[in-house]
Amino acid sequence: MNRRLLWKLILLITAGIVAMFYLINYVTLRAEEEMSMLSQAHRDELRGWGREAEALYRSGDRASLQRWLDQLQQREETIAEVVSYSIAHLAGSRGLEERYSGNKLGRDVDWKIHLYFPENPVMEIPFENSETSFLVLLPDRMRPGSNWQTTRLLLQIFLPALVLAILSVLLYRHIMQPLTSLQRATREFSRGDFTVRVRPQLGGRRDEFSELATTFDQMAARIGEQLVNQRQLIADFSHELRTPLTRLEIAIENLGKHYPADPNVQRLYRESRHFRKLTEDTLTLAWLDNEQPHLRGETLDLVDLIDVIVDDARFEFPDRKIATQLPESAVLENSSHQAVGQALENILRNALRYTPAGEAVEIALESCRVQSGEAGYQVTIADRGPGVPEALLETIFRPFFQAEPSRNTGESGSSSTGGVGLGLALARRQLRAVGGQVAAANRPEGGLSMTIFLPSV
Repeated sequence: MNRRLLWKLILLITAGIVAMFYLINYVTLRAEEEMSMLSQAHRDELRGWGREAEALYRSGDRASLQRWLDQLQQREETIAEVVSYSIAHLAGSRGLEERYSGNKLGRDVDWKIHLYFPENPVMEIPFENSETSFLVLLPDRMRPGSNWQTTRLLLQIFLPALVLAILSVLLYRHIMQPLTSLQRATREFSRGDFTVRVRPQLGGRRDEFSELATTFDQMAARIGEQLVNQRQLIADFSHELRTPLTRLEIAIENLGKHYPADPNVQRLYRESRHFRKLTEDTLTLAWLDNEQPHLRGETLDLVDLIDVIVDDARFEFPDRKIATQLPESAVLENSSHQAVGQALENILRNALRYTPAGEAVEIALESCRVQSGEAGYQVTIADRGPGVPEALLETIFRPFFQAEPSRNTGESGSSSTGGVGLGLALARRQLRAVGGQVAAANRPEGGLSMTIFLPSV
């Protein structure tokens, strides 16, 4: 297996983290620089003060200049003054005086203001002769960077979080794209589309996921071929088996005409019918498992269907009682008469087989809400048998599972599919095909209760 995905992740994460630190440092420095500068309005205002002070200074009216400075200091709660300076040669060679002209006593309005110093700087607006300047302690209202600490916190927390979130999204999309394709293909494959493939959906990708997709495609092709062959085998088996069974039944019927009282002939006749029933139910079960069809599209009255099934059961099990609690009508608008009828018949036969002679099987029908929230009906079939161990309440729905022989209290139903462990398995799959469900539970007073949920639409 190659490690391309590993190297991709290493490259993406490393590049993302380096880019994050670079971006944070760059944005922080830029923000600090921008927030360290006086606003243009404040620069113009300070320069205006300088021009006004220069005009008063050049007028020679020192009293007016002092009054203006006093008013400015009181209004802005600061310190302001006009100062002059000159450089005097004390020793050494001469000739450098011009290079020392324009010395600054304060900070120019175009310079940055340090955001980390608590004291406000002294701002200088030089007069034209460069030997006199207007100095003012920067008023608090002009101090830049008042939101610097909040901005700095945002840059140190939210900007990294944003970069990491973007990096996480890129990683998630890179990983989830093939997983989503694989999930979609698995879903379609489970629905019976055996031609679905994943590798073509990944394009030119060459990493661990592409290898997984190739493995999935190989598995899908293999399983699809096996399922198609199995379907064909079941169809061929069904066709080939029914013909000799029909011949066998015809031969036994002819033999019964010559020996009507022979118990062996009667036994052969019963076993042949049982064999045909077992074969048909096995093929039906295999069809339901393989195809998982949706047998919906018929409208039926559940009450009428149960009445017919109960009448047949009373004839087949004359030594058992069947107590029913049914409403006047219970219409299923999108169901299957055959699937629901066979499922209810198998469950009822199973209940009658395990109910002692003279006891009653109880059938109740009521409207309810199925587990998905849809409106429907609940059918409860409760027997008087010995029940089932809690650990086997799901196992009894497996094909060919049989309870202990001692649990079978009757012989009348020995010819039903329940006698070989297919009745409940077939019933659950038939109910699923119409959107229904069935669950088993032991009754507190003894016996087993089968609860069937059927959607009404």
